[in-house]
Amino acid sequence: MKEKLIERFIRYAKIDTQSDFTSNTTPSTQKQFDLLHVLKDELADIGLTDITLDENGYLFATLPANTDKDVPTIGFLAHVDTTTDFTGTNVNPQRIDNYDGQDIPLNDEVTMSVAYFPNLKNYVGQTLITTDGTTLLGADDKAGIAEIITAMEYLVEHPEIKHGKIRVAFTPDEEIGRGPHKFDVEAFNADFAYTMDGGPLGELQYESFNAAGVKVTTYGTSVHPGSAKNKMVNATTMAIKFQNHMPVDEVPEKTEGYEGFIHLMSFTGRIEKAEMSYIIRDHDREKFEVKKAHMLDVEKLIKAEYGEHAIQVEIEDQYYNMGEKIEKVMEIVDIAKEAMHKLDITPIIEPIRGGTDGSQLSFMGLPTPNIFAGGENMHGKFEYVSAETMEKATQVILEIIQLFEQK
Repeated sequence: MKEKLIERFIRYAKIDTQSDFTSNTTPSTQKQFDLLHVLKDELADIGLTDITLDENGYLFATLPANTDKDVPTIGFLAHVDTTTDFTGTNVNPQRIDNYDGQDIPLNDEVTMSVAYFPNLKNYVGQTLITTDGTTLLGADDKAGIAEIITAMEYLVEHPEIKHGKIRVAFTPDEEIGRGPHKFDVEAFNADFAYTMDGGPLGELQYESFNAAGVKVTTYGTSVHPGSAKNKMVNATTMAIKFQNHMPVDEVPEKTEGYEGFIHLMSFTGRIEKAEMSYIIRDHDREKFEVKKAHMLDVEKLIKAEYGEHAIQVEIEDQYYNMGEKIEKVMEIVDIAKEAMHKLDITPIIEPIRGGTDGSQLSFMGLPTPNIFAGGENMHGKFEYVSAETMEKATQVILEIIQLFEQK
């Protein structure tokens, strides 16, 4: 199983599937289809049925039940796109067998050091797949794809393992927050699902942020600075005043766990016009709403000083804490925990400090917790994944499926 996982993952990782938040199409990049078509053929070769790939890049397939028991239909999902944060072109994965716990030279100029990345010590003796120091790796989430397909293949090859109907889905554009936007929950027709999209061994997540995106635009009047008194209105100055009203301690670099934040993502400005992009995150819905209200209150302050048309604050909710929906069906989390315990894996149950397709899907009627896929240092040139962790994730999938059939 381990060698199959390695072969699949490396093959998938070499296919450029980077999404593009500036695009208005679905998928946001056509190159995501390059991997989707490969996966479609592979699912057919394995023996899955009801395989569909729609024009928006959603690939669904079925492993039919082989039991007479009344078993819920379980889904397993992973996304094909890679992040916009770092290049995913010409990925050249490197394999390190029996890792010795020392610094890893990725190329002549880039070394992944244990001092900076102490988690490397957790993988002594294991097989690591790393980058060559020039691209990301794509374990987020091609590790998850490899695990799901390998688990389905194992079940086909071992019909003595009884299971209910299994649905799998590979989806686009998760990294830009649009993964579930055109996901047909009714057509997928599962009772619940799991995303294989987490990090290190044992991660099991069913709580996420409430999330919103904010665009702040200020408008000024440009006048020659030599004769600007009582005439010039500086949009950049206005924008800085707005930012100065944001809470200084509620930012990503000062928060952890359940703590939320307001994060200034970008700032561009000239005298006539300035633009700022923010994200708001909080696990607590009430605190989330307070953060949004604060930004609107600051907008009013700027308008009171500079005029009604001086500033525009646009807030758009992106997703909500999936825990609100999953807490009503906690048995799906309990089964995942039991599966991990049976495999001597200690579940690490923490809130997701980021986005996941499960957040939106849970509110669309498909409760979807998140399970580890194995990646570390994701979204950059120091990304790596352990083959042993991928194997454990595959075993968790198989164990979950068996436990539901045995209930």
